[in-house]
Amino acid sequence: MSQRTHAGDVRRGVVPLLRRAVVAEWGTLFATLREQLARKRFAAVPLAVVATFLILLFSIVQHLPGGEGFVTRIGVVKAGLPLDVSLLRTPLSLYVPALDLPVWGALAQVLVVFGIAEIVLGRRMTLVVAYACTLAGTIFARIGLHIGPDHLFGFPAWIAHARDTGPSAAVVALAICIAWKCRAWATGAAVIGTMIAEAVAIPNLAGLEHIVALISAVLIAATAEVFGSYWPRVLSGVGAARLVAAEGRRTALP
Repeated sequence: MSQRTHAGDVRRGVVPLLRRAVVAEWGTLFATLREQLARKRFAAVPLAVVATFLILLFSIVQHLPGGEGFVTRIGVVKAGLPLDVSLLRTPLSLYVPALDLPVWGALAQVLVVFGIAEIVLGRRMTLVVAYACTLAGTIFARIGLHIGPDHLFGFPAWIAHARDTGPSAAVVALAICIAWKCRAWATGAAVIGTMIAEAVAIPNLAGLEHIVALISAVLIAATAEVFGSYWPRVLSGVGAARLVAAEGRRTALP
């Protein structure tokens, strides 16, 4: 009887501990999301809605007769393409899902992660992180192709013709920035650990690009943390100095 009571006490002690851990990890995030979504609903995440729609649209179009060629010409990036062509296609390449993967996965990832990022980070920062980290992966693939398979981070020649599209790198990067902003360190560590395990277990282009996206996201988050309020403070100080100088000139006039 006493053993069962002791076990019950242990369980009752573990549940509050887990609850406190969940609140500490995600409490700020949940509160922010609940407030914004309760007030605005889908109007709070227009970027996420548009991005999800674009992925669905490209998925449908590229499976239509002649659609794959059209999508390839406007949104498919490959490491063997000229750099200017890759840069022009990169904004749309983020919304072109892989042909051999279920599109519902990309749709769910973008709607959820982009939506959370849009509320937590802001629309402008969400776009900056998504495109900068996607572009970092694209540049990394080109560098790996250039240095060749004899180097640690080099790629074989066939990588030049592989499709390098999809939102996964942007999703990973945004997840890291959200975790940093909300101080959800365990979540961020879990994302990093998962991506490293994926890159080790399946050593392909996508896995390595995810690692590049992680590194880029950490650098962006750290830079925003250190310098994010620097220029606003400087501009505020300049404005205050101008007001003081103007007041001084008015006082000095006879």
